[in-house]
Amino acid sequence: MENKYYTTIGLEIHAELKTKTKMFCSCKNDPDEEKPNVNICPVCMAHPGALPVINKKAIEYVIKVGLALDSSIADFSEFDRKNYFYPDIPKGYQISQYKYPIVSGGHLADFDITRVHLEEDTANNKHDRGDYSLIDFNRAGVPLMELVTEAHTFDSAEKAAKAASNFAKEYQLILWYIDVSEANMEKGEMRVEANISISKDRKTLGTKVEVKNLNSFKSVERAILFEVNRMTQLHDSGKETEIVQETRGWDENKQKTFSQRKKESSEGYRYFPEPDLPKLKLHEAFDLEKMKKDLPELPIAKRARYKNDFEIKDEDIQVYVNDVDLGRWFEEVAKNLMKKDSVKILSNYVTSDYLGFKKNNPEIKLPSSKNFVELINLVAENKISSRVAKDVLAMIVFNDESPLKIATEKNLLQSNDESALKGIVEKIIKENPEVVATYKGGKENAMMSLVGKIIKESNGSANPQIVIKLLKEMLT
Repeated sequence: MENKYYTTIGLEIHAELKTKTKMFCSCKNDPDEEKPNVNICPVCMAHPGALPVINKKAIEYVIKVGLALDSSIADFSEFDRKNYFYPDIPKGYQISQYKYPIVSGGHLADFDITRVHLEEDTANNKHDRGDYSLIDFNRAGVPLMELVTEAHTFDSAEKAAKAASNFAKEYQLILWYIDVSEANMEKGEMRVEANISISKDRKTLGTKVEVKNLNSFKSVERAILFEVNRMTQLHDSGKETEIVQETRGWDENKQKTFSQRKKESSEGYRYFPEPDLPKLKLHEAFDLEKMKKDLPELPIAKRARYKNDFEIKDEDIQVYVNDVDLGRWFEEVAKNLMKKDSVKILSNYVTSDYLGFKKNNPEIKLPSSKNFVELINLVAENKISSRVAKDVLAMIVFNDESPLKIATEKNLLQSNDESALKGIVEKIIKENPEVVATYKGGKENAMMSLVGKIIKESNGSANPQIVIKLLKEMLT
């Protein structure tokens, strides 16, 4: 179906930084604290006369993000007061950044990056008491990094939704790789907001709506699709004036957006420089060249290296990119294999079999790389069959021991002894006259039925190539 409208998306992503203390005070930064209002002090509670002090580690983390995104790091930066009055902002303003962000420019996935700046998080409103609400200030003042993208126009809502989700996933990976944020969306450590508009041509932008605090990648996609559909219906029915610039929330239960408030303009926040904090000369305070050099390998580089070095499937590569520990273990196994082309066999057993066991048994650990190397080498040398390898793998994930020892003790080593296999082959031929007749009648695929029965009779130890050779000899 032809799309009548273009969809334009811009993203704002907040991520809490994993510093030991809050942004402007020495209170503990602990997202797992369950007791309310214990990590608080006069500074984050805005008591009269309390003065903020900048957390240098938080500044360093934002710079690391900028370097990872290949962005520009400002020489001069400062904090500003963003004035608005909500119960979760005890000062009546939020310390944020406006005109001079720490990071500007850069690109990731389908989006150009406008800026990355630093601010303090708000408190948590608790609305579970029926006719009144409570506020937990443990989160108030936690270092909060905000990334803002440029708007990007897509041919369809589906492409826009998928691109927004992919961007958020890739950004989360970068935060994990450089170790600046846990970025757990379910815990609110990373929150995505989408600015959405539709138009009939690429040059004209429609009225923008912001959908806030999307806490899963699926929610990002569903909220965009819902909102574009809502706007499309209003346009098609001649009610496009009902699309107003506003902030909307996402109802996960109802799978729909709802109006929250009219969208404030930057003028409405009455920004002005924070008088209680010093100006920042970042190029003097930090060794940017060393910080760039010290960055770990990032996801995009890791994908390219795996593609070049291991020649495995893109889906498998993404598994190792998403799980850093699994990827590190995979590389350790791969470099010790006897044959280079065994890496593809290895990856198949990891992504299909090991992760299958892991899904049903979350408590299992990775086997030692030494034992997994031994397992894959046994398969590559035709010492055990693929079927036996899967069984042995199921054993070593629960009891990490030598696959060769297991296969020897359980008589699972593949038999290449033709004289030993002849008796089994003859037995299966006698027991399956109909299959034999079908094969002799010209249906060569019937032989594989006999092969399977022979391998089963040998408890998986028969070498399939030897079995096929013997069958052909005996059935001609």
